[in-house]
Order: sequence, then structure tokens, then C-alpha cells
Amino acid sequence: MAHHWIATRPGGPDVFSYEEYDVPAPQHGEVTIEVRAAGMNPADAKHVASGAGDFPRGLGYEVAGVVSAVGPDTETGSGAVAVGDEVLAFRISGGWATDVTVPAADVFAKPASLSFGEAANLLLAGTTAAEMLQVTGVAEGDTVLVHGASGAVGVSVLQQAARIGARVIGTASPASHDVVTRFDGVPVAYGPGLEQRVRESAPEGVAAALDCVGTDEAVDVSLALVADRSRIVTIAAADRAREAGFTHIAGAMPASKAYRASVRADLVDLAGSRQLVVPVARTFALADAVEAIELLMGQHPGGKLVLEP
Repeated sequence: MAHHWIATRPGGPDVFSYEEYDVPAPQHGEVTIEVRAAGMNPADAKHVASGAGDFPRGLGYEVAGVVSAVGPDTETGSGAVAVGDEVLAFRISGGWATDVTVPAADVFAKPASLSFGEAANLLLAGTTAAEMLQVTGVAEGDTVLVHGASGAVGVSVLQQAARIGARVIGTASPASHDVVTRFDGVPVAYGPGLEQRVRESAPEGVAAALDCVGTDEAVDVSLALVADRSRIVTIAAADRAREAGFTHIAGAMPASKAYRASVRADLVDLAGSRQLVVPVARTFALADAVEAIELLMGQHPGGKLVLEP
């Protein structure tokens, strides 16, 4: 019997329930995946806490595994597919599971160079980072400020910005400065005096600011350093963005959803050639998802977390 995690109602991890369920047989345009790894993201818990959508609802937006069934006349986002193929999938619903049936358009061939854990944690952070760079028009030669550069989205921004040819100043705690440095960023500690530290690290000026944390400090410093508000973006401070007239993006927004879907295949190719790395910190048994999400939401897990059935 298959198992999955659901949120029974809005709330915290106490509303998560691990249950048996019958996996639907795939119809036209669908595949069933035997999950080998499920990715974990703050959005998994935040969307439940917000109360958005219908309940009960599945948890988890991305997985990697092996195709166990294919609907009739079906191709994935990568093309032809067969039982036994190794794949990853995003953006799906209910990925914290032993098995899941999903739209085939959201499924891509897993590069052999990626572990299942890496593949299952690639695309939510990766597509978010890509959109942040796109909406702020980051180009070769720009100096960019990234708040929360050692987190999952920040690490992907660092790598994708380097490919563009941009220079990144990344805020992080001193304990995480080595992460920023590893991915070619210039680390600065957040906290009092941040604006001055960034100015000293970027005497040429800051062309764009990308906020992955949503603190007032991050927003205030971004506004102080970047005159053109169209070149400031946040994924975590929607209210401040509306008040101050800069950009807020989120996966549920139609434009964000469409853009992120459009870059999935390219990001899979980059990861497959090891031009985009997914640092994995810890692996948990699927049944221990509540322990894992509490670690994730407690901040600074040191990399991505993986659930393994």
C-alpha cells in the first residue's frame, strides 16, 4: 500500500498526517512515479499555514524517482517515456509520498549525474532564482545584492548570476560565509551596518537587489542602494513591495508560474552538466517528515533536505 503526507487543515506541522492511500492509475497525459526522493521547501509548510487552497491537501511540490506506469499516448516534458525511466518532477502536488501520479508535462528525464536527492530539490529553488534574475534584468557586468545568499534560492541565484557574468554581494551569517564564497559571491554579514558594508564591498554601486528573506533590514537596504525600483525583487516581503513600489513574485502568480515552467528543462540540463549544483545537507525517512520540516523552518539547515521513502 502506498503512503503519503497530507495537511488535514490550515496550521503548522501538527496538522500533517501520514496516511495510506490508493494511487490513481495514470490517464492520458499522466505518469505514476515510484518516489525515491522528495524535495523539501519552506513553501511546503508556509502554504499550509496560510490556509490557501482546499483541504485536506497533499504536501510536497517536487520529487525524483522511477516511472512505474504511463498513461496512454503520453510524453513527458522531455519527450518519450517508459516504465523504469528515472525522472524528476516539478511543479506537482503531493510529492511527500511513496508513489504519486502526476501530469507528464511536469516530468523530466533525470540526468544520470544527479542523485535522486539532488534532482528532487533542483527546480523549485532553481526556477525561483531564475525568475528573480529575469525580472530585475540582471546582465553581464552588473553588481547584484542578494539577501539570504546561503539559502537554497540564494545559492541558485549565485550560480546562475555567475553564468550571466554578474558580480554578487551576498548577505549571510558569518557561519555561512563559506557557502557564499564557494559559489563565487562576496559575503557580507547581515545586521546593523549592513548598508555601509555593502557599499564598501561594491564601490561601483549596486545595480539590482534580490531579497530571499523578507526582513525589513533587507528591504530598507535594497531601497537605499538601488534607485531603480524595477530592479528590486522580493519573494518574501509582499506587503513592503506593494507599499514601496518594487516587485514581488510568487509561484502562484500566473506570470511567475508560466516563466518558471518555461525554464525547467534548461535548468535540468545545467544541473546534469554540473553547471548548477544542489547542496544536500541531510536525508530523512519519509515517515519523519515532521522532524525534517521543523528543522527546515528553524532556519540554517546547511543545504537542502531530502525525504526518502
